[in-house]
Amino acid sequence: MRQGEASGRVTATGARTFYGRTAELVRSSSAPSHMQRTIFAIVKRLVVFDAALVVLVVGYALWHHLPLADTAVFSLMLLVASVPVALPATYTLATAVSSRQLAHQGVLVTRLPAVEEAAAMDTLVSDKTGTLTQNSLSYAGAIALGTGAGAQAEDAVLRAAALASDDATQDPLDLALLGPARDRGLLADAPPRTAFRPFDPSTRRSEGVYRIGATEWHAVKGAASVIGPLCRLDATQQAALAAAEHRLAADGARVLAVAAGPADALQLLGVVGLADPPRPDAAELIRQLGDLGVRVCMATGDAEETARAIGARLGLGTRVCQAQGAQAQNPEDCDLYARVLPEDKHHIVAALQHAGHVTGMTGDGVNDAPALRQAELGVAVASATDVAKAAAGVVLTDPGLAGVLTVVRTGREVHRRMLTYTLNKTLKTLEVVVFLTLGLWLTGGFVISSTLIVLLLFTNDFVTMSIATDRVHAAPRPQRWVVRRLVGAAAVLAAVSLLFSFSVYGWARATQGLGAAQLQTVVFLLLVFTNQACVYVLRSDGWLGPNAPSRWMLLASAADIALVCTLALAGWLMAALPALLVAALIAATLVFALLLDAAKRWVFGRFALV
Repeated sequence: MRQGEASGRVTATGARTFYGRTAELVRSSSAPSHMQRTIFAIVKRLVVFDAALVVLVVGYALWHHLPLADTAVFSLMLLVASVPVALPATYTLATAVSSRQLAHQGVLVTRLPAVEEAAAMDTLVSDKTGTLTQNSLSYAGAIALGTGAGAQAEDAVLRAAALASDDATQDPLDLALLGPARDRGLLADAPPRTAFRPFDPSTRRSEGVYRIGATEWHAVKGAASVIGPLCRLDATQQAALAAAEHRLAADGARVLAVAAGPADALQLLGVVGLADPPRPDAAELIRQLGDLGVRVCMATGDAEETARAIGARLGLGTRVCQAQGAQAQNPEDCDLYARVLPEDKHHIVAALQHAGHVTGMTGDGVNDAPALRQAELGVAVASATDVAKAAAGVVLTDPGLAGVLTVVRTGREVHRRMLTYTLNKTLKTLEVVVFLTLGLWLTGGFVISSTLIVLLLFTNDFVTMSIATDRVHAAPRPQRWVVRRLVGAAAVLAAVSLLFSFSVYGWARATQGLGAAQLQTVVFLLLVFTNQACVYVLRSDGWLGPNAPSRWMLLASAADIALVCTLALAGWLMAALPALLVAALIAATLVFALLLDAAKRWVFGRFALV
């Protein structure tokens, strides 16, 4: 250990410090939940629709002198039927089940909404180092630009670069230069060091200060755009530096310029290249994400030439932008972001979101936290700090992008389950409130009791909650919630269901000789059975049948049907019905499911739901 004293001057505190600004960005950054906004918009429309029907029902009841107490209860039940009371439980169950599965595949979910948001993600901004590359920097060579040439001149460049490095920083750049320099014996006669300034993102360079005789000698390495002006290069020297940088960067190497000499007379020695090869699986994972409709962009602190070379090798593209440049405001024109500082990532994510993209972001450092929080899908990679993990929606336990691919597929499965739930809930709400309202107008009485409405809500909700465990196929492209399409599709399907329900009700009323209470039981069974049919029809995009439902879904359906049939046959909580009539209702519902399935295929295509 070292001990000593030091004096300092405080120039900023709290939110005005470097880390304070980062913390403030984390606090203020957020991405809205598309699922929550969609459900709220649908519920708002259903409540408005139901409220209008309630006004008509109350007006009709007053005009025909129906009991006010029964009318009030009936109206209240209509409003209650429009609220998806099972939504929180269904949504939480669906995401929790999927999160548990993801945990076994190297992905830890820290915010449940992130799973569903992954379904809509169409753009992923990925770090280069450690995510797309192997994070194993190695010395790739040097080009001498000072006096002299050959191996000795290149060794002089490597020696100066190593002298501008320090093991204590544990910086991968420093370690990649110190290793080969020691192996070649270039540091055996190193002069005594009097000071060292590690790499700083604000200065983009590191510097070692040494004592040679009575004078100070400086070794500096950093970005060429920084080192060049320090050496006061003329036009010819600047062109030579740019050409050398381009030559090494064309192979995907990270390039650092190296200079040495007195502080006021630094001489450019040359450039060194550090290679970090792409991960073997990176190109294939990027291709698979592309097949799913997710465009992958790369953000790196490297120069444009290095970013372009890596982007070409990985199949990302070659269009390079600066994070703060004018091009970055049109993110569709950017495949790669070069010379990116950690705080720039937040601007990149915000620009993509402003352009209408649902954005994912990978990161590992403290300064990545604001961008991870801002993105709809913040992904903390395996080597991330605790701050980054806390800000992200998911945390990868394995290196690379394989976990992101898994999250996207799982998120789309969750979206498909919630699409089934939302469509079914909207459809059944429209069907129930319209059927009961029209039934009142056509018959002059309530076609179902308030007790049976409450029982209907319970029986339907237990089945729809089982959708959270259903077996589904992930969609081949990003999924967005479009309320207009959802409500439109549900309205068309509700019309088909209403036509069936009124036909069967009319048949039972005209031919079966049933009393008013028994007809209420018929309505109850019809609404329960058609709900079951709608769940199984809407759970897939294709024909009914090929994709088997989950065990829990089958058990919930079997228990639901057995319960309501038992109640109807025994006359518990409702008037009893003959067994033959109950069987006829079940058979008619099976025929209805086939008809609704045919209508569904047209509706899904017409409203582009998947």
